[in-house]
Amino acid sequence: MDTRASFITTMQETQNLSPEKGQSPANGDQEQFESDEGSSIEDADFNWDEFLEETGASAAPHTSFKHVEISLQSSFQPGMKLEVANKSNPDTYWVATIITTCGQLLLLRYCGYGDDRRADFWCDVMTADLHPVGWCTQNNKVLMPPDAIKEKYVDWTEFLIHDLTGARTAPANLLEGPLRGKNPVDLITVDSLIELQDSQNPFQYWIVSVVENVGGRLRLRYVGLEETESYDQWLFYLDCRLRPVGWCQENKYRMDPPADIYSLKTVSEWKCALEKSLTDAANFPLPMEVFKDHADLRSHFFTVGMKLEAVNMREPFHICPASVTKVFNNHYLQVTIDDLRPEPSKISMLCHADSLGILPIQWCLKNGVNLTPPKGYSGQDFDWADYQKQCGAEAAPHQCFRNTSFSRGFTKNMKLEAVNPRNPAEICVASITSVKGRLMWLHLEGLQMPSPEYIVDVESMDIFPVGWCEANAYNLTPPHKAVLRRKRRIAVVQPEKQLPSTVPVEKIPHDLCPVPQPDTTGTINGRYCCPQLYINHRCFSGPYLNKGRIAELPQSVGPGKCVLVLKEVLSMVINAAYKPGSVLRELQLVEDPQWNFQEETLKAKYRGKTYRATVKIVRTSDQVADFCRRVCAKLECCPNLFSPVLVAEVCPENCSIHTKTKYTYYYGKRKKIIKPPIGENNNVKSGHVKPARRRKRRKSIFVQKKRRSSAVDVNAAGSGEESEDDEPDAMEDETGSEETSSELRDDQTDTSSAEVPSTRPRRAVTLRSSTESDRPPPTERARRSRKPQPLSFGEAEKCTQVKEEIKHEEEEKLVLDSNPLEWTVTDVVRFIKLTDCAPLAKIFQEQDIDGQALLLLTLPTVQECMELKLGPAIKLCHQIERVKVAFYAQYAN
Repeated sequence: MDTRASFITTMQETQNLSPEKGQSPANGDQEQFESDEGSSIEDADFNWDEFLEETGASAAPHTSFKHVEISLQSSFQPGMKLEVANKSNPDTYWVATIITTCGQLLLLRYCGYGDDRRADFWCDVMTADLHPVGWCTQNNKVLMPPDAIKEKYVDWTEFLIHDLTGARTAPANLLEGPLRGKNPVDLITVDSLIELQDSQNPFQYWIVSVVENVGGRLRLRYVGLEETESYDQWLFYLDCRLRPVGWCQENKYRMDPPADIYSLKTVSEWKCALEKSLTDAANFPLPMEVFKDHADLRSHFFTVGMKLEAVNMREPFHICPASVTKVFNNHYLQVTIDDLRPEPSKISMLCHADSLGILPIQWCLKNGVNLTPPKGYSGQDFDWADYQKQCGAEAAPHQCFRNTSFSRGFTKNMKLEAVNPRNPAEICVASITSVKGRLMWLHLEGLQMPSPEYIVDVESMDIFPVGWCEANAYNLTPPHKAVLRRKRRIAVVQPEKQLPSTVPVEKIPHDLCPVPQPDTTGTINGRYCCPQLYINHRCFSGPYLNKGRIAELPQSVGPGKCVLVLKEVLSMVINAAYKPGSVLRELQLVEDPQWNFQEETLKAKYRGKTYRATVKIVRTSDQVADFCRRVCAKLECCPNLFSPVLVAEVCPENCSIHTKTKYTYYYGKRKKIIKPPIGENNNVKSGHVKPARRRKRRKSIFVQKKRRSSAVDVNAAGSGEESEDDEPDAMEDETGSEETSSELRDDQTDTSSAEVPSTRPRRAVTLRSSTESDRPPPTERARRSRKPQPLSFGEAEKCTQVKEEIKHEEEEKLVLDSNPLEWTVTDVVRFIKLTDCAPLAKIFQEQDIDGQALLLLTLPTVQECMELKLGPAIKLCHQIERVKVAFYAQYAN
């Protein structure tokens, strides 16, 4: 998750590009792969989340795309040294080491602190007083260690000499001037000049100009052909064919245009274009940091005549027998697809030891893949042994090839974004149909003409993670049947206070919800960068969140852009809830008029339904801590459950030793409810029964069989079950104790067997009646309620029966000898053994459930963690309910 959060954060920081990207048909014929003309209309409405949800597919992990991960890294590397102003004495400086980076932010540690990270600090490259090592000496500035470690060494000069020996200093041009703080991808600007290796001759180069830079994917145009785009190339900036201007001359290689364009200009025109480009490159050189991540080529062990299998690069749908036809040096060789016809068509590729798409013989046979026989092959079934005898050639040994079984986490049916091989300017939605070793078969969506699945290596730089095009403002060709954003019935839209009371929440069309606008502020800076947020799963998780799911979350998220990091954390918290919809609703209410916030749409899924809500998320780093505490307060959990503070063993709030109702009553600022005498009914006034609310037929939980009567519904206004679509209405009326915020939610959404009547526990009715009796019902509720009718004889008899049952229940009320909060595991086991759930006592012993944990148990928790069927779970929860009722009656007040 950390990597994914970092990817999302940094992808949003890439530069804004021209909206016309992706329109050029450069470098490729469009016959077979040309997209549907109407795809651009669909593209505006294509939504990856909804597409994945509808197809039931998953996105390929962001970490699987090695080249994209590298492109997001900062130009500054951990371990680099620089000089930074002392915080305590700004007129002096000291050497610091870069610990980690996040966009423009650097985490620094003054030299001399060793492994002590307590004094580590973040600074913004764009605003902090940072300089390369040696700057102080050149500018007569004072180098002085911080006061906290001044006495640690006697001779600091000797310490610095030892510490800086062999160390790498931060580049001066990245700390000062126009390139300050930029990452390698951002350093490549339009009109930058690079040398491009010829596709067939490794010793021949020509200069190309950058026409577009899309997240590191470069559209390149040969110098001298500025007036045409027909020969443009698309390559990722990490491609080994790209070199800085001067590389060719330094290595004494040829500087000539490629053979296929040489005839387009005269010799003098090519020479003039070359001289001009060399002059421009000398005046505006591309920083060498751009090429720092280029992999060095290793030596190969191929010899001429060796046989192998290779993906046909001209038609990347087939794997064919191939031969090594030329060895240029210990780094480069030429591989040619075998063709046995009298007049063969020569398809050759310039390869090196780590080239993609070359495989040892028998690879297809071992992986169950069809090997396409050479054109002109006379046999019916191709056999390598016979073919080698026929050709008199040896097979290339396995050690010549890179790891052929490394799949980088890609699996069948995953979705991603991929370049159309026949039109490199186009990127399409793609599905993985098969993964064999390090090769994948991709099906491109949205193509006008049906095409075979094309083969790509898992480390290809022509595949990208879901959302890459959107993050880089580049057109993505969607499927023909794109999942469009359409009007939908949703349960959670906006806080009810913002909606007219006469319109049911679930009938608000999605169009009326404010859609958050994308952040176009450009490059991230320190003010908008969120520090690392820690998920402290040892802290008290409150009534909404499942502690087991919290424990499965990553330890931290970020650092990164505030909105994106916080959105990731909130999404994880929602998914860790017993009722994601309830948490989503609470998050809607977290706000502060003084916040610099941005509205983001969050989603929760529960029981096949999807809930959406717009949540306010702070944008600046100085408000992150307060935002986290506000969210924790709203969810009634420990304020350090997720925060910038890492809780190692003991929480500063000591939440583990407090009663588990502390945050519900005090931190969450919920009022305690004084429980009225049992049996008292505040809703029956002057012999008139308050009307019951119209509702969908639902089943209930936590109800004893002896309460089988609809009269409780009659006596308690609005206390009957509501469908999930009505949940926002119901939650508005629920206040009070920890149980009213957790178990009552369970009442609204969970189901049970048909034997259980549609009523709430009497405790819930009593709690609700004490708060509802003093206020009129909402307009919405009144509008939908039934008209009051006089009680019939049968209904009056039922009311009398219920009163008798309540009186009978009073006599069976549990009386506790000690406070359940102080019960040990043994005490809990002893109590369970005295009930009709005695066979379950062993589970409580195994799970170490003490009194505090017992009071937090709800039906979903019992079913999920104890793996009980519904019947035994309800019986057990009834016994737990008895303990809770007794606890509130005897000890809570």
